[in-house]
Amino acid sequence: MKNIDQKWIYLVILSFIWGSSFILIKRSLVGYTPLQVGGLRIVFASLLLFVLGYRSLKTLSKADWKWVVIAGLCSSFFPPFFFALAQTEISSGITSILNSVAPLFTTMVGIALFGLALKGRQVIGVLIGLFGTVVLIAAGMENNTDQNYWYAFFIIFSALGYAFNINIIKKYLSHLSPLAVTTASFGVAFFPALIILIYSGVFRQFAGNGAMYKAVWYVMALAFLGTALANILFNKLIKLSSPVFAASVTYLIPLVAVLWGFLDGENISILQLLGGLIILFGVWLVNRKKVSSAKITT
Repeated sequence: MKNIDQKWIYLVILSFIWGSSFILIKRSLVGYTPLQVGGLRIVFASLLLFVLGYRSLKTLSKADWKWVVIAGLCSSFFPPFFFALAQTEISSGITSILNSVAPLFTTMVGIALFGLALKGRQVIGVLIGLFGTVVLIAAGMENNTDQNYWYAFFIIFSALGYAFNINIIKKYLSHLSPLAVTTASFGVAFFPALIILIYSGVFRQFAGNGAMYKAVWYVMALAFLGTALANILFNKLIKLSSPVFAASVTYLIPLVAVLWGFLDGENISILQLLGGLIILFGVWLVNRKKVSSAKITT
């Protein structure tokens, strides 16, 4: 299968997995605090990755670890906590929409710090996608006036972390396997997350707590599928494609997340659907290749 086919398959699969993660965070918060959700997500995902990929860590050099530490903190440590904190005040659908600024940040960070070159068409596509995101945010604020949008900064910081992570992996860690990069990144996040979990008292509170027992299944699904598996697939996508293409998955995630939110009782409007269509057009424009004409000889 050609790379162009593979990257679109990875994009669709990741859109569904990560788009479903927001409703899993919402259900997890029923039984746990934001710090506990973030910590458990990292610890569970790390344990699975250690089992699957501990041998791959041998392929990393000392120079690789310097970049892994930065990428791991930016993408594997802070975002799980930030997303859980954000969803205490903002709905799952709107949170996913706010995360759509990641491609724009990826472009800006790539140009400013990593020598990324873009075609004019790709820049226009990114801006169109961002405009669609603004439409979705505006519609969400109109339909959900009781939400505290100051918590949106947690998502903005997470998206910025993802931007650094994508550019670092593409420029400095692309020679490593996706499993090695993912396992190492969560190895960086594991011990700080475990310390936070112990401090939160989650292990002491779990015994006899029905809400925590029920919610732990959502946390495990979030950790194993939405974190461990999704990050392996995403690092593979970065290796197969450009940073901008990989980041464009965050334009598709809201379509899945908003649908889950709607099924869970969250409001959705025609304006939000319009914003989703604008986003899809932006993704298509960023990734469309110019078709060259060829002469037919006889």
